[in-house]
Amino acid sequence: MATLLVGLFTQSVWANAPELSVRPIARANTTSLGAASDTVRARSVETQPRPRPVGNLVKAPVPERIILVASASAVARSIRPLVRPENLKRRNVVQASGMRTQPDAIITKGSKGSVCGISGIKGVKLAPIPGRIKGCGVADPVQIVSVDGVALSTPATMDCRTAQALNSWIVKGAKPNIGRLGGGIAGLKVVSHYACRTRNNQKGAKISEHGRGRAIDISAIILKNGASMTVLKGWRDPDQGKVLRAMHRSACGTFGTVLGPNANKFHQDHFHFDTARYRSGSYCR
Repeated sequence: MATLLVGLFTQSVWANAPELSVRPIARANTTSLGAASDTVRARSVETQPRPRPVGNLVKAPVPERIILVASASAVARSIRPLVRPENLKRRNVVQASGMRTQPDAIITKGSKGSVCGISGIKGVKLAPIPGRIKGCGVADPVQIVSVDGVALSTPATMDCRTAQALNSWIVKGAKPNIGRLGGGIAGLKVVSHYACRTRNNQKGAKISEHGRGRAIDISAIILKNGASMTVLKGWRDPDQGKVLRAMHRSACGTFGTVLGPNANKFHQDHFHFDTARYRSGSYCR
């Protein structure tokens, strides 16, 4: 009996299954194929531009031209080629211990007129400099930017006698001793010139020759390839030391006082040249 009931139930389900399956609903036959084609053609005709009427017509106002202005930020974001550096090729630097490359900006290009009666000394004349303390001041100062084509890292104030001594040392001492090393000498790193102060800035000491416009301190020799020979690191270097010591010696006689790292603790990193005069001759150490 149970088997008979299961069989009847199964037949009933499969009999009703076609009615429950998903089938596409028949499209309503509301429009014939010909009518549909006419509708499409009617729509296409409506979307076509209408012929321009012939006759005197009032012209429609022309809309104002819109000018787009790029903002600064938009321009900054735009992709543009970078400016090619002028000195793209890496310069050859003299390979020696204690030698480091200096930026080109450290050299002040001389473009002033000649002063002190020597065409190679470029600079300007200055008004007399009064002393802040007794013993300081320069009666006839000049400001030097280059000497015999060798640029100073900063304009240096001094009197003409000191400027002429510096010119003589560069021509007869500095250039011959540097020779072609690094392409030759290009500039001097000046760390002190005129300054109204005592010697070595010591309280109670005598007025320094810097305070009279008769001295200049040089801490490095800048070469044409961009390298520099510093007094601090190069003085005891086996290669650079020979050149720096020769330059130091060549200043004796031209200047009244020549001091370097062997003089005292105050001159470990620079040469001090001044035009003081002593009865016993130049003091060089």
